[in-house]
Amino acid sequence: MTRNPHAPSGEPNPLRALTLDRLRCRTSMKWRTYPEDVLPLWVAEMDVPLAEPVVRALTDALALGDTGYPAGSAYARALGAFAEMRWGWDGLAVERSAIVPDVMLGVVEMLRLVTGPGDAVVVNPPVYPPFYQFVEHMDRRIVEAPLGAGEGEGLRIDLGVLEEAFQQAVVGGARAAYLLCSPHNPTGTVHTAAELSALAALAERYGVRVVADEIHAPVVAGGTDFVPYLSVPGAERGLSLMSASKAWNLAGLKAALALAGPGAAADLARLPEEVSHGPSHLGVIAHTAALRDGTAWLDALLTGLDDNRRLLAALLAEELPEVRYRPGRATYLAWLDCRALGLGDDPAEVFLERGRVALSSGIPFGTGGAGHVRLNLATSPEVLGEAVRRMASAVR
Repeated sequence: MTRNPHAPSGEPNPLRALTLDRLRCRTSMKWRTYPEDVLPLWVAEMDVPLAEPVVRALTDALALGDTGYPAGSAYARALGAFAEMRWGWDGLAVERSAIVPDVMLGVVEMLRLVTGPGDAVVVNPPVYPPFYQFVEHMDRRIVEAPLGAGEGEGLRIDLGVLEEAFQQAVVGGARAAYLLCSPHNPTGTVHTAAELSALAALAERYGVRVVADEIHAPVVAGGTDFVPYLSVPGAERGLSLMSASKAWNLAGLKAALALAGPGAAADLARLPEEVSHGPSHLGVIAHTAALRDGTAWLDALLTGLDDNRRLLAALLAEELPEVRYRPGRATYLAWLDCRALGLGDDPAEVFLERGRVALSSGIPFGTGGAGHVRLNLATSPEVLGEAVRRMASAVR
C-alpha cells in the first residue's frame, strides 16, 4: 500500500487562531492548575480551536439528543481508513477491535488480559509518567529498559538493554508485558519498521506480550513515516491502543480503540463487557468525525508544528544555548536537557518560580529524566517566544 503523508491543506494554521486572553477563558486542567501570570506549557493540551468537522458532528448530535450509549463500529472503520491512507496499513481488522474509555485505561485493561498481580511490565524511560503510576497501581512491577543514544538520532530503543530487561522480567517462568510508547513520549522518537520488527522478535523469544500505546501516531513531522506496531512481522500477538485524542485535541471527549493482532484475538475477546460502558458516545462521534473528515485540519496543524519545532530550536540557540534540544519527529512535545544550566534535578521548579512558565518536570519520567523538562510546543509562535524568554530570565 502507498501512504499519503501530510501536505499543505489550504487551511489556516490552528496554532495561530486563538489569543492568550481567549485561551485563558478555558476551564480545563491546563488553564486552571496555575495562576494567570503563568504560561502553561506542560500538560498535553493544544492551544487550538476544534476542527470544524468535529464541531459539526457534535452539534448535530446534541441537536438530535443523541447522547446515549456508544455502539457500532464506525470509529474502528474510520481509523482503518485513516491508517490505510496515512500509513499504508490495511491490516486493521474491525472484528479485532474494542472501544475503551481512553488509551491509558485501555492499556490497563490490556495488561490485565496478559499479566497478573506481581508480574513485570517493561518500559523505556524516560517515558510518560502514567506508565509508572497506572502499572504500579494495578499491582504489577516495573522493569526499566532505558533508551540509549542512537547514532546521530537522539534517544532510541537499545535492543541489548531491552533483552536484559526481558530476561529479568520472565525469571522463574513469570508472565511479562512490554509497554511500548510509539511514537515515544517525551522524546518524539519514531520507531522504525526495523526496530519494531526486532523488538517483536525479541518479545516472542522471551514470551513477553507487547502492548503499544500509539496515541501520538497521527502527529508526525513532515517526511516521517509512522509504522503501526501491529503491521510489522512478528507482532501477531501484540495489542495496540489508538485514539484521535492527541492529534485533534479531544482529551475531554473520552474514547479510544484497543486493537489486537491475529494471535491476540482471543485475549481481546476476554475484555470485560463493562469496559465498553466507559467511553463517551459523544467522544466516539467526535473521534470518528476527526479521523474521517478532519485530515485537512490535521495537515495544517502538522505544518504549524513543524514550524514551531524550528522556531523553538532557534529561540533556544539564541536565549538558552546551554539547553540541549533535538527536535522530535513526532508528538508536539519537546524534551529539553537543562543539566548544563546547573539548576539541579528539577529545573521545571526553577522555571516556574522565577520565570512563571509551567513545564513538566523530567523526574517522573523515570531514569534519564533528572535535569530535564518537557515543553508543550503546540501553542502560538508568540507564546512560544515569550515562554523561552521567561525561561532565559529565570537563569540570569
